[in-house]
Amino acid sequence: MFAARRFATRAPAAAHWNALSLARPTFLRGYATAGDVSSLVIVEHKDGQIAPSTLNALSAAAKLGGQVHALVAGSSSDAVADQVAKLAPVSKVLVASDAAYDHGLPEVHAPLIVAAQKAGSYSHVVVAHSAFGKNVLPRAAALLDVAQVSDITGVESADTFVRPFYAGNAIATVKSNDAVKLLTVRSTAFPAAGAQDAAAAKEAAPTAETSTTTQWIKEEIAKSDRPDLANARVVISGGRALKSSENFELLYTLADKVGGAVGASRAAVDAGYVDNSLQIGQTGKIVAPELYVAIGISGAIQHLAGMKDSKVIVAINKDGEAPIFQIADYGLVGDLFKIVPELTEKV
Repeated sequence: MFAARRFATRAPAAAHWNALSLARPTFLRGYATAGDVSSLVIVEHKDGQIAPSTLNALSAAAKLGGQVHALVAGSSSDAVADQVAKLAPVSKVLVASDAAYDHGLPEVHAPLIVAAQKAGSYSHVVVAHSAFGKNVLPRAAALLDVAQVSDITGVESADTFVRPFYAGNAIATVKSNDAVKLLTVRSTAFPAAGAQDAAAAKEAAPTAETSTTTQWIKEEIAKSDRPDLANARVVISGGRALKSSENFELLYTLADKVGGAVGASRAAVDAGYVDNSLQIGQTGKIVAPELYVAIGISGAIQHLAGMKDSKVIVAINKDGEAPIFQIADYGLVGDLFKIVPELTEKV
């Protein structure tokens, strides 16, 4: 037997986060000032397709004001540039057609970003807060000798940004006085950019040094017919309470029936139940699906940091006092091994 509870609002959780926001302290960085606003968005792409998170980065750049240009690099950059040129608010696309940029190595991308920024005198350089963005932008910031502002969730002005820290327990308003502002953008905090009527102009990007002692060896990608975890409308996520990798099949079956992706807590990943590519949380992926189902997840603060912005949260846990229920819209208290098969049968 299990008991069902419905949570009408997330007011207690909201109060919890607000209480910990520490009045959103403002940190000042540097002393230089920027001129007219203009942004360069670094386009992440693979196999000729733009990464969805880049669309969110474009929307964040639009909120800064001024012109927005995009930088596309790689052997397939011409085809990708055609796609980018049709996106609002891009007014120019810089194209670096060179296979040296194909694998996203920061050692070759950073000099290109710096060369493009200096040639275009951009006040802002923007990229999604993805593995790619977190890899390349810090090196570019070091080369430009400026402080990067990471994982922004809001733009208050051209020099003032909102970002979470302490695993989302506090929110800071950060003002940067650097002449060039390098930003990584949390994709779930901004809408995806849409199409525009007229395609933007394209031109060759400035040349930059591509030789490096770093050598690309290979990559191993887990193939799946399910939606990508970071962009799925529905996420079914499991924790250590599932007890084994075999029991995760319960989640895969449910996810397949609702057309969703499967995620996991860090505890489940550390226990070896699933691959770390499924980890959601502070040290994993940040998701904000329309529906997030947390099964056997207690709700550690590190996990909440990766999913608390989901539109609707459903929690299934045998412990009625588990922290996950504090932010859940709907809760089921009971044995997941009885609830999940019944739920799968009903949907």
